[in-house]
Order: sequence, then structure tokens, then C-alpha cells
Amino acid sequence: MKALLRAIDRRYYVVAPAERLAALRILVGGFAVVLLLVSAPKFWALASFSAAELAPVGPLFWLEAPLAPGVVYGAFVACVLGGIAFTLGVGYGVVAPIFAALLLLLTTYRSSFGMKFHTENLLVLHVLLLAAAPAADAWRWRGGDAARATAAPAPHGRYGWALCAMSVVTVITYVLAGIAKIRNGGWEWVHGDLLRAQIAYDNVRKIELGSLHSPLGAAVVRVAWLFPILGWLTMAVELLAPVALLGRRWASGWALLAWGFHAGVLAVMMIGFPYPLTFIAYASLFRAERLGDVRPVRRLVSWLFGGSRSSAASARSSTTAGVDVDTAVTTAVTTAGATAEPPRVPSPKEELAERED
Repeated sequence: MKALLRAIDRRYYVVAPAERLAALRILVGGFAVVLLLVSAPKFWALASFSAAELAPVGPLFWLEAPLAPGVVYGAFVACVLGGIAFTLGVGYGVVAPIFAALLLLLTTYRSSFGMKFHTENLLVLHVLLLAAAPAADAWRWRGGDAARATAAPAPHGRYGWALCAMSVVTVITYVLAGIAKIRNGGWEWVHGDLLRAQIAYDNVRKIELGSLHSPLGAAVVRVAWLFPILGWLTMAVELLAPVALLGRRWASGWALLAWGFHAGVLAVMMIGFPYPLTFIAYASLFRAERLGDVRPVRRLVSWLFGGSRSSAASARSSTTAGVDVDTAVTTAVTTAGATAEPPRVPSPKEELAERED
């Protein structure tokens, strides 16, 4: 058991720069705030739903009556304000858990009146993980006082575990989607007939209801030979999602295929999954802090969070182009004469023992 725990510790308590986790905080938090604002009329309308329509799900399974309108309005406003503070890293230790809880409450409540908005689930899970991590140790707003900005802390495992957890959760959601397809329709999915029928039904229903439909979807259902290929690709993207955890090349290939899958769904069914379509859903698989190297982004980060240079960027500037961020940090330490070995990150058990001493 100890060997297994050590193996898990080595695999998931990995060294990562604080800026990488901070970049995820900004991307995910910013997306959540935009989603809340764009969907404000729909969340606001929840206050007018009747008890007859209530079918509570998830964490709200115990709810026996709709929430009071004032509670719905107050929770929404607090969630938006909390999301802004979350994104900026303001009061993170207190604000982040509150924002995550409010987002979970609102999205669950929205799905408790018949229609299930499963497109929001992965976003909420990512916010919950970020709220439990030190995602504001770098790139946090300091009241516009650039002089107060400090250098980001050194790379550490406490910044890597949340990134790994977010990636694992992302992969699991796709695997579960694939399993659900098999349970509901069997392996007929890979033959393409079910997929073809679903696209045809969805577009016909939308045409009859006068809703927005896909002309491409209505046309492509005539091409029968295409659907077995699409069926196999769909199942491969979902059931083989764990390959994204094997390395960045695997992650890049899978993420592009997954994005293409969602783009295809949008094209033929007019059903959009905004979170993965923005590619933010896959950001934990990559070195997201490198977005800070893009000049417009770097200027924005400097304006919002101060002009101090990040530790990862400083390390990269002292090494040759194309070197991995973590390798650059190790090389910088070695060049300074500190040690010829990479810095060893203590495990959580060792950190606890040191504090007890």
C-alpha cells in the first residue's frame, strides 16, 4: 500500500510553476463569469419557476420547494462578484470556496427544473478543484499598485496536483459519456445508424418547432457511408480519452480530436459546448502559463497583476529556446551553483513531519 501511495504521489504531486495554476484560474474563472453574464436572463428566470416544475438533482436532492426569489437573485449577484474576485485572485482563500459553492448551487438549481444542463458540469468541477488549490500565489490583482507585485514562488508540487486532478476529471467525463452511449444504444453507435438517426431527428424537431437548425446536418444525413466513420471517431474520442494523460503529444492529439468532435456537433446539430470549444476545458493538459509570453497577454498581465517577471519566464530567458519550463528552472538553479541535482519536492507526509518537528 505504501508503495502504491508513493507511486501516486510521484505521478500526481508533480512540480509545476505557480503561474501555470494561476493561468488556469484566470482562464476558467473568466469563462465562468462570462457564462454567468451571458446566461443571466436564464438564471434570473429561475426565481419564477413553480413547485410543480421542481425535480431536484445532485447536491440539491433534498430540496422540497423552489428557493425564494430573493435567494436566487442574491446568489446570482454574489456568484458573479465572487467570480470576478476569483479570476483576479482577490481574497482567494475566502472568496474561491464561496464562489465555487455558489456556482455549484446555481448550476444544480438550473438543472432541477426538467432539462439537465450537463454542458456546465466540467466547468463546475474545475472551479471546485481550483478553489481547493493555491491558485492565487501568482498573477493576482494588488489594487493596481504594480510596485507591490512580488516574484512568483518557486515551482512546487502544491501547484501541480490540481492541474493533474483537472486533467483526470476532464478525461473521466469523456469516458463516462462514451459508456453512457454504449449503455443506451449499444455498439450500434459505431455502425453509425444511431448517430445518423439522432442528427436527423434533432434537425427535424427544430425545423418543426421553428428553432435554429443546421442546414449542413439536414444535408449530411443523406451520406450514409460517412456515419460509421463518425461513429467510430466519436467512440474513440470518448473511450480512449485516458491517452491524454500519457504525455503532451498524446494530450495535444486527443484535445484536437475532442475539439473537432464538438465543432462537428455544432456544425451538424447546432448544439454548442462552449467550454471545450474555447479550448479552456483542455488547458490543464498544457503549459498554460506560456500564454503570458504573447505580447498583448503579457501587457495585460503586467497591467492587472504588476510588472514583476514570473519565475518561469525568467528561467526560460537564461536557457536556449524550446527548453521545457521545468527543465529551465532546474538549469537556472544548477547554473547558480546551488546543486547539480534537480530540486527534490517533499511529499505531503514529509512536510507534515517537518511542521511537527
